[in-house]
Amino acid sequence: MSEKPTGVTANKSKREFTLTWDDGHVSNYPFGLLRAACPCASCRGGHENMKSEPDADVFNKIMEDSPSTRLVNIVATGSYALTIVWEDGHDYGIFNWHYLRALCPCDECRGKRVKA
Repeated sequence: MSEKPTGVTANKSKREFTLTWDDGHVSNYPFGLLRAACPCASCRGGHENMKSEPDADVFNKIMEDSPSTRLVNIVATGSYALTIVWEDGHDYGIFNWHYLRALCPCDECRGKRVKA
């Protein structure tokens, strides 16, 4: 599995973030999923709960439109990750490429996680 994107876009009207990966796969992330899966220590409940993979329950969590799910900016973090700035000021989560690929909500990727 490749873990380096070749394209990054955010569509605020659709409330969707899209990554195109160097293997051609396209991942579409609803803003609510990204916020629910924020990898920062505060959102994860402490450093002891931080993992390289998102928790499976984030795919079932519904986060309605609110300042906490409205994307303001995406900032490159070195050449390995992105930091997402939310309207409520939260900007602590560093979404590295591996984490984002593991977070892909498409049926193909979710099926691979279930089998693994």
